[in-house]
Amino acid sequence: MYVGTLSFDLLLGDVRSLKEKRSVVRPIVAELQRKYAVSVAETGEQDLYRRARIGLAAVSGDAGHLSDVLDRCERLVAARPEIELLSVRRRFHGDDDD
Repeated sequence: MYVGTLSFDLLLGDVRSLKEKRSVVRPIVAELQRKYAVSVAETGEQDLYRRARIGLAAVSGDAGHLSDVLDRCERLVAARPEIELLSVRRRFHGDDDD
C-alpha cells in the first residue's frame, strides 16, 4: 500500500473577502475530488482572504499509479488561471517505511 500527499500553498488573484475566497477554493477542491477520487480539503490560511492552503491525500496499491495521480492533481491546480501556485509539498509513503 502506498500513500501520497500534496500540500498546495496558493496566492489567490482578485479576491477581496473570505466569501470570494470560498468561491475560488471550493471549485478547485470539488474538481480534484470528482476527477481523481482523492481526499482533499482547505487545510490552512482560513483567515487570510488572498492565501489558501489545500491538502490532498490518495492511497493506491501501485506506486506508479499513485505518482501519476499526484502529478495530474498538481497540474490541474497549477493550470488554474485565477490562482498562483506558490509551492507544492509532496510526500510519498510505502510499505517499506517504518
